[in-house]
Amino acid sequence: MTATPDSLSNTAARARLLELIKELAVVRGKVILSSGAEADYYIDLRRVTLHHEASKLVGQVMLSLIDDAGIDFECAGGLTMGADPVGTAVMHAATDAGRAIDAFVVRKAQKSYGMGRQVEGPSVEGRKVLVLEDTSTTGGSALTAVEGVRNAGGNVVAVAVIVDRDTGAKEKIEAEAGVPYLYAFSKDELGLS
Repeated sequence: MTATPDSLSNTAARARLLELIKELAVVRGKVILSSGAEADYYIDLRRVTLHHEASKLVGQVMLSLIDDAGIDFECAGGLTMGADPVGTAVMHAATDAGRAIDAFVVRKAQKSYGMGRQVEGPSVEGRKVLVLEDTSTTGGSALTAVEGVRNAGGNVVAVAVIVDRDTGAKEKIEAEAGVPYLYAFSKDELGLS
């Protein structure tokens, strides 16, 4: 019988997710990143976070990463669009583990209409919040999310990404946001050193 994501240990889930990232998300060739920097490869993690098998693994691996770091949180999410499926995956993994973790979405700017919110979903006010991102080059998206969450009254306890590109995001986020930066996979693990 083939193991399903429901039956995988955290170690096996991590190994399988790494395989899927290498297979589906790593695109080789010259690209311009959202930061404006040029790279010899692109890590398109939406090909993983929105994939039928990989999405569940993303939730399990990220939840395990945060738990192993001893970080307590009540809400998970980040800047739309890269963080949206990551936050949802963590929410579902937590639910599967019998935990109540809400997801949220941070807009790039506060709405000027309707409720005028920048952070959408269940309120983050007064709650311990984990900011997520699929990957980060400069830390800019995560820092925008941190600022939005803090403006909405949330207590940001950490930033976590699926893949760290080792381009200074960790150092920048830890210095500017004053919270731990965690990642599930390094670029070296993807064979991108």
